[in-house]
Amino acid sequence: MAGFTDIIGQEQMKEHLRNAITMDKVSHAYIIHGELGAGKEFIARIFAAALQCEKGQAEPCGECRSCKQAESKNHPDIIWVTHEKPNSIGVEDIRTQVNNDMEIKPYYGPRKIYIINEAEKMTPQAQNALLKTLEEPPSYGIIILLTTNVEALLPTIVSRSIVLQMRPVKDREIEEYLMKTLQVPDYKARICAAFARGNVGKAKHLAESEDFEHIKEEAVSLLKYIRDMEIAEIVTAIKKINEYKLDVNSYLDILYVWYRDILLFKATKEPNDLIFKEEIQYIKRTADRSSYEGIETILNALDKTQQRISANVNFDLAMELLFLTVKENS
Repeated sequence: MAGFTDIIGQEQMKEHLRNAITMDKVSHAYIIHGELGAGKEFIARIFAAALQCEKGQAEPCGECRSCKQAESKNHPDIIWVTHEKPNSIGVEDIRTQVNNDMEIKPYYGPRKIYIINEAEKMTPQAQNALLKTLEEPPSYGIIILLTTNVEALLPTIVSRSIVLQMRPVKDREIEEYLMKTLQVPDYKARICAAFARGNVGKAKHLAESEDFEHIKEEAVSLLKYIRDMEIAEIVTAIKKINEYKLDVNSYLDILYVWYRDILLFKATKEPNDLIFKEEIQYIKRTADRSSYEGIETILNALDKTQQRISANVNFDLAMELLFLTVKENS
């Protein structure tokens, strides 16, 4: 069974959770905050297993009955809150699975632990219902909220919880993890780590994706020749992006790393630190003819495009605006 030592990075969080167990200062509520794929569920699972472990140590032993039940997600006192509606966690979900259930004492372990994933999807009514339990929880009750957006939670819930922020993991640590765990070759691990921007889950997803190499090649080809392309050709390239199964944010990350390389080379003239080392002649050419302001404009446009797509703005339109900005400033 996985333990805290298997979590990549997140040293402060691991130390905090271990200390809480060993010093018996476990809070009734935790919020683990971080982007999609950062490993929030993995950490919650290890923490819950350690809290219920029969050996009472800071790491789950993986051998006792409790640890085996936790690993198979069959522990009666570790409750993963579910919801039928994909985009919201309703008040009945919280009342039934948390509030009412917490009134019943633990079946087997010393505690009852409730893990609410995608906690930002709780409706205001659901959050208010949860708040009632948080105000007067039984001694054995622990609630762990996992969220990509802590600002979507009521300030009163946040103030009653220990907030733990996921930190970006160093590229080198992600590379070592990919090479050791997934047997990914070093050059591919380096590229996946760079695109993942500190997100281990994202790096793993990219390394395992069959589409990733094709998308990378097509994105780079587009960037190399975009200056001389007609609008119709750019539109065709945008339509092709949708054919792949990879998340569009991963496509935008490829563009981001390309222009980060250009900015880095323009400033240092040093090719060894580049992710796209093999494309040095194109990077050098773009760096020589682009201004710092132009490259910054493109990087800002990439951030804006990511925000637009998250806000459900028309994908083709958002990408057209982006590539027009890229064309004008390349």
